[in-house]
Order: sequence, then structure tokens, then C-alpha cells
Amino acid sequence: MAQIDLEKLRERVRQMDFERGSPEQVALWREDVAEARANLVIEDMTPTGDEDAMFAMMLDEGVPPPLMASIILSLYQPGTRQIAA
Repeated sequence: MAQIDLEKLRERVRQMDFERGSPEQVALWREDVAEARANLVIEDMTPTGDEDAMFAMMLDEGVPPPLMASIILSLYQPGTRQIAA
């Protein structure tokens, strides 16, 4: 399976209009995402390195966790790792 194109994804996220988190909020979100990831590992649904990198990049860009899934769904072609044109 193809790798996630993080730079293309970052470029698209930067073009989006949404309220980005403050550094303090992002720090809290990082803790929440780490806890959620740990729960996925416990459930034997360990995210791939690409997925971990994608969520880390989104946090770097200040994307609130509740928006992450909708952004991913809006950008990717169903069933692929290709960003829709």
C-alpha cells in the first residue's frame, strides 16, 4: 500500500479555514491522542507509522481532534491513500 503523502496533506490542511488550536490546546490534544493510541494498541488495532505521522502533522498544524476525521474523509478518495484532486 502507498505511503501517506504528508507534505501534500499538510499543504491542503494549511489552505483550510478553521480555528486552529493554541499551543496550550495542542499540548493537551497531544496527550489525548497519545492516550487514544495506547487504547488502540491494547485493542490490537495499532496505528501504522504513516497514520501516527499523519496525526502528529495535524497536531503540528493546530487541527482540533474532532475535525481530524472529517478532514481526512474530505481529502482522501475512498479506500485509498491518495489525496483527491
